[in-house]
Amino acid sequence: MRSTLTATLLVTLLGLGLGVAAPTTASAAAKSYKNCTALNASYPGGVAKSAKSRNTKVSHGKKVAAASKYRPTVSASLYQRNSRLDRDKDGIACER
Repeated sequence: MRSTLTATLLVTLLGLGLGVAAPTTASAAAKSYKNCTALNASYPGGVAKSAKSRNTKVSHGKKVAAASKYRPTVSASLYQRNSRLDRDKDGIACER
Protein backbone atom coordinates (compact mmCIF):
# COMPACT_ATOMS: atom_id res chain seq x y z
CA MET A 1 0.00 0.00 0.00
CA ARG A 2 2.75 2.46 0.95
CA SER A 3 4.78 1.76 -2.24
CA THR A 4 1.67 2.25 -4.40
CA LEU A 5 0.97 5.57 -2.71
CA THR A 6 4.59 6.68 -3.19
CA ALA A 7 4.53 5.68 -6.86
CA THR A 8 1.23 7.51 -7.43
CA LEU A 9 2.58 10.64 -5.75
CA LEU A 10 5.76 10.53 -7.86
CA VAL A 11 3.80 10.14 -11.11
CA THR A 12 1.50 13.01 -10.11
CA LEU A 13 4.41 15.35 -9.34
CA LEU A 14 6.15 14.52 -12.61
CA GLY A 15 2.88 14.98 -14.47
CA LEU A 16 2.49 18.46 -12.98
CA GLY A 17 5.90 19.44 -14.28
CA LEU A 18 7.53 19.57 -10.87
CA GLY A 19 10.34 17.30 -12.00
CA VAL A 20 13.80 18.49 -12.97
CA ALA A 21 13.81 20.18 -16.36
CA ALA A 22 16.62 21.46 -18.54
CA PRO A 23 17.06 25.25 -18.61
CA THR A 24 15.62 26.87 -21.73
CA THR A 25 16.70 30.51 -21.44
CA ALA A 26 19.32 32.05 -23.68
CA SER A 27 21.61 32.80 -20.75
CA ALA A 28 21.50 29.20 -19.52
CA ALA A 29 22.57 27.93 -22.94
CA ALA A 30 25.39 30.43 -23.57
CA LYS A 31 27.09 29.09 -26.68
CA SER A 32 29.88 30.48 -28.79
CA TYR A 33 29.01 30.76 -32.49
CA LYS A 34 31.50 30.66 -35.36
CA ASN A 35 30.00 33.60 -37.27
CA CYS A 36 26.91 35.82 -37.51
CA THR A 37 25.18 33.51 -39.97
CA ALA A 38 25.26 30.71 -37.39
CA LEU A 39 24.17 33.03 -34.55
CA ASN A 40 21.32 34.52 -36.62
CA ALA A 41 19.98 31.03 -37.36
CA SER A 42 19.18 30.74 -33.63
CA TYR A 43 18.71 34.43 -32.78
CA PRO A 44 17.45 36.36 -35.87
CA GLY A 45 17.77 39.79 -34.22
CA GLY A 46 21.21 39.10 -32.77
CA VAL A 47 22.13 39.14 -29.09
CA ALA A 48 22.20 42.25 -26.86
CA LYS A 49 24.21 42.49 -23.64
CA SER A 50 21.45 44.51 -21.93
CA ALA A 51 17.96 45.84 -22.59
CA LYS A 52 19.45 49.34 -22.76
CA SER A 53 21.63 48.49 -25.78
CA ARG A 54 20.55 50.36 -28.89
CA ASN A 55 21.48 49.62 -32.48
CA THR A 56 23.80 52.25 -33.95
CA LYS A 57 25.65 52.92 -37.17
CA VAL A 58 28.43 55.32 -38.11
CA SER A 59 27.37 58.17 -40.36
CA HIS A 60 29.81 60.95 -41.26
CA GLY A 61 32.16 59.82 -38.51
CA LYS A 62 29.53 59.86 -35.74
CA LYS A 63 27.46 57.10 -34.14
CA VAL A 64 23.76 57.55 -34.84
CA ALA A 65 20.67 55.43 -34.19
CA ALA A 66 19.93 52.76 -36.78
CA ALA A 67 16.70 50.93 -37.60
CA SER A 68 16.56 47.17 -37.07
CA LYS A 69 14.34 44.62 -38.78
CA TYR A 70 14.34 42.25 -35.77
CA ARG A 71 14.44 42.71 -32.00
CA PRO A 72 17.60 41.24 -30.40
CA THR A 73 17.54 38.62 -27.65
CA VAL A 74 18.87 40.08 -24.37
CA SER A 75 21.43 37.82 -22.68
CA ALA A 76 24.61 39.11 -21.03
CA SER A 77 26.28 35.69 -20.92
CA LEU A 78 25.45 34.86 -24.56
CA TYR A 79 26.69 38.31 -25.63
CA GLN A 80 29.91 37.84 -23.65
CA ARG A 81 30.61 34.52 -25.41
CA ASN A 82 30.04 36.17 -28.82
CA SER A 83 31.18 39.77 -28.27
CA ARG A 84 33.82 39.40 -31.01
CA LEU A 85 30.89 39.34 -33.47
CA ASP A 86 29.81 42.87 -32.42
CA ARG A 87 31.79 44.75 -35.06
CA ASP A 88 30.35 48.21 -34.36
CA LYS A 89 30.64 47.80 -30.55
CA ASP A 90 27.09 48.99 -29.84
CA GLY A 91 26.29 46.17 -27.42
CA ILE A 92 24.40 44.04 -29.94
CA ALA A 93 26.19 41.18 -31.69
CA CYS A 94 25.03 40.27 -35.23
CA GLU A 95 22.05 42.65 -35.36
CA ARG A 96 19.98 42.72 -38.54
